[in-house]
This record gives sequence, C-alpha cells and structure tokens, in this order.
Amino acid sequence: MSTKNRPAIDENARPWVDGKTIGQALRETAQRFGDHDALVFPARDLRISYRQFDEMVDAAARGLLALGIGTGEHVAIWATNVPEWVVLQFATARIGAVLVNINPAYRSHELHYVLNQSDSVALFLVERFKSSNYFAMLGEVCPELAGATPGKLSAKEFPRLRWVVALEDEAVDGSITWQDMLDRGESVSAEQLSEVESNLQIDQPINIQYTSGTTGFPKAATLSHRNLLLNGYYAGMCQALSAEDRICIPVPFYHCFGCVLGTITAAVYGAAMVIPAESFDAEATLDAIERERATALYGVPTMVIAQLQHPTREGRDLSSLRTGIMAGSPCPIEVMKQVIGVLGANEITIGYGLTEASPLITQSRTSDPLELRVETVGSLLPGVEAKIVDPATGDSLGDNEQGELCAKGHGIMIGYYKNQEATQAAIDAEGWLHSGDLAVRLPNGYYRITGRIKDMVIRGGENIYPREIEEFLFEHPAVEQSAVVGVPDAKYGEELCAWIKLKAGCQASEDEIRDFCRASLARFKVPRYVKFVDSFPQTVTGKIQKFKIRELMIEEYNLDVQETA
Repeated sequence: MSTKNRPAIDENARPWVDGKTIGQALRETAQRFGDHDALVFPARDLRISYRQFDEMVDAAARGLLALGIGTGEHVAIWATNVPEWVVLQFATARIGAVLVNINPAYRSHELHYVLNQSDSVALFLVERFKSSNYFAMLGEVCPELAGATPGKLSAKEFPRLRWVVALEDEAVDGSITWQDMLDRGESVSAEQLSEVESNLQIDQPINIQYTSGTTGFPKAATLSHRNLLLNGYYAGMCQALSAEDRICIPVPFYHCFGCVLGTITAAVYGAAMVIPAESFDAEATLDAIERERATALYGVPTMVIAQLQHPTREGRDLSSLRTGIMAGSPCPIEVMKQVIGVLGANEITIGYGLTEASPLITQSRTSDPLELRVETVGSLLPGVEAKIVDPATGDSLGDNEQGELCAKGHGIMIGYYKNQEATQAAIDAEGWLHSGDLAVRLPNGYYRITGRIKDMVIRGGENIYPREIEEFLFEHPAVEQSAVVGVPDAKYGEELCAWIKLKAGCQASEDEIRDFCRASLARFKVPRYVKFVDSFPQTVTGKIQKFKIRELMIEEYNLDVQETA
C-alpha cells in the first residue's frame, strides 16, 4: 500500500510505546493484532502469529524464572538468526534480564572475552553453523562444562556462569535444551511472572551490544527499554509502517539493525518479521521477498548489491516492495537509485546511527524527495539533537562545514558496561555522544556523512576523504564496489590504495582506473595502488573492514610503517 493512501504522520505526537517496557509493548500489540503474522521463517515452513508469539515469550520468560534468572542478570546468546533468538530477546525483556548479544562469527578467544566481561549467568547457543562448532569452542574456554551438573556450573574463567542452554534438541554434558527450560517453566505461574514484570522500570538496562572494535576488544554498549522502543518506533514512523507491512530481515539479530530496527520495530507496529535464512543469503532473501510479499527490505549496501547482481533476480515478482532501511555503512548513490529503480522500493529510507545511539540518529522519510533519499542520510529523529564540531577544537560549526557529528537524546546508551573510562571518552560532560564520523549539515536540516575521522588520509599535507573517491569509482561502468584506504609512504606520509571488485563479465586495468580518476579528480586523490579483488574482508553485518585491507597491503607491498615516523 502506498503512503499516499495513509493519513499524515505527526512527528510531534508522543509515541504510544513511551513509558512502557518491551514486554508491555509486545503484549499490547498481540492484543491488537493477534492474528497477524509475527514471525515467518520460510526455510523452516514456520509461521507464528502475534498471539502465539506472545504466548511463546511468556513460556520462555517463565522458563528463565525457573532457572533462577532474575531482573538485572545477564543472559548471553550466541546464535544465528533462528526463531528462538527472537523469543529469548522478548522473554528476557519481560523479566528485566539483560540480553547479551554475541556475534556468531566470534571464535573461542572472543567468546572467552565476552562471557567474562559481560558477567553472564546463562549462555544460549546453537550447536553449529557451517564450519563453526559452537559447543566445541565453548568447551575450549570452559572445560568445566563437561563434568558439571546443569545449573551448578563452576567455571574458573566465568564465575557467574551457571546455565548453558542448547537452542536445539541435543544438549551436551552440563547443559540443558531449550525444551528442558520450557518444561521447567511450567512450575512458574502467570501471577509470578506478572509480579516480576510489574516492578520493571523503562530506563533499566535490557540489552548489551558489543561494538565492532576495529582495534582491541569490543566495548559493551548498554541499552534500556526506552532506548530501544523509541528507536524502533521512529524507525517505523520514517518508513510509514503499519500492521499491514511485512519486513524482510536478512541482517543478523545480534546487531542493532536486526534486533532493534528489525524485531522491535515490527513488534511496535504489528508488522511481520520475515527471516530469509540463518545468515545472509542473496537468493534466499529474494525468495523471501517474492513468496512472502515483503513490503520492506533491510540491508547494508553489500547485501543489496549482492541481490541486485544475483542471476535469479531478473524475472522475479518483487512488486510488493515499498520501503525499508539501508544503513550500516555509507551507501553509494548509484546503489540507492537501483534499489528504487530495479527492486522497486520507491519509498526506501536511509538510516544513520551507532550502536551507542540505539542505533538511529537520522533517517530519511518516505515522503522525502528522491534526491534527499539518495544523497543524504536524512534528518534527525524526533527527540534527538545533533551538532557538528571541529574535531580538533570541539567548536560548533555551521551549515555546510565538515566536522564530527555529535548527538544526544532518548537513544543515547546508558554507557559501556564496566568501562567508565571509555564511556566518558564517548559521552562528554554535557551528554553529547561523539560519533567519530565526519558529517556536513545542510541548510535544510539534512545530513551527509563524509567519512570516519580515523579513515581520513593525509597525503603530503592534503586531507583526503576515502568516501569521495569510492563514490566516484562507482561511476566507472565496470566497478561493482570499491574500498579506499591510506597506506604508509616514505615521501608523502600516506598514499591511497583502492580495492576494486568488478562487475561480472567486466574488465579493467590499473592504469584505466587511474586515468579515470585523473580525468575528474585532483592528482593527489588518484590511488597509487589499485588492486582487483573478488571480495572484501567484512564483518557479519557487511561492513568492510578497512583496517584489514590496510594490513594486507602493508604486508603485500612491504610498506614499512616506521618510514612515516
């Protein structure tokens, strides 16, 4: 349904979820839209209504209480996009436990850090996915599990960890299954659950999400009921969502894109969550859109590019698509145009934010003119403030001046768990969250993200912003995607390096790429190094890891970092 047939949205109206906990919001949605699809997993032939989903959340919440897990305790989940992930998210919220999201790409070393740092009392996990054996990795860091009595685990490295719960049917020694937990929950009455729920506060911590951490260990951003509900509400408002919408969610649940803009937003509006696969798969995503008549599509640019380039895309009926969110990393303008022109999502929106902001700070609206939806990251969400400051001095800058974007408002995290020093570095004394991103505010109140402060390349005294060059390279007819980084250089301090993935069936040479750049860019912006690749190092959410590209190029070209000292 087009937004033209819907009443105008009052952005100043108080969100109906404000003042509620996540559990309360879900219960009201289930009462209003009980027969509507809540969770759809086409690959599993699974379809769950909101009434059923609310009942499943209650059952899981009682199970958690039966395990002795209380309000404020931390419950970790290490899993791909499986149905139990979503149930556990809302069940922990219903009793006020803090869900700790663990990246399913983590290995044993990273698991050790997160389990220890988060003080989790329980770990829920899948058995395996692709080449990852999660129980084997857990056994490496927690050998005590094999001989433990379930619920009485005593691990040297994880003194608070008591329970390990397998999300599937088979449990290893020392653990129980998801069904075992549900069975135990039958001993807990609805009245007991209601009493726990009635004592919750909206500003209590409810979720810990670990930031990507390009260097060192990731930090644990702690978020509240109110943080997540308001972000979910406004994310849906900007898309003009209703209970008639069906959101295709190929992004991972462990990330805020999946578990806030995806699951929370859907629950706030009574929209369906359509989950194509356990992890991103372009063909499965296209299948889900087509078969389930998805009206909204979520993704980062790399995911959408994969769908646009997929050989099965042509001939599909994707006409149900209307809107969605593109976020997670800067989206090339040409990709946005293809999402609208090729996929048909005429009301697609662009979102910008940080995990520490729950996550959205800005978002475009479906009613925005096309140029604003392809050339900016939208305007501020209601209730959010922002300013652009000089990174060196902290002075506020005016329109059309590039600086660091800072934000404050309802989305700003409680802080980093057990890391006051990092919290104070991220959020200043006046409550401004410093994003680390370079941005420009336009006179009309819309924002452009121009790069990361740390990504900025300084070549011979010239400041170069890689995103400008990446956007330009996208205009080359043979280039599908690019990533530009700075690498050490003895003469200039840094030189530019461009990694380029070519479109299928296309060819180009290094000199051709350089000549293409020279024709339109200043000479100091022409990459000295050009490397053609089939793929980029990426996070699970599809963000290109530029620090890894830099490391690989330093090694390949034997570039001595000390030369620049």
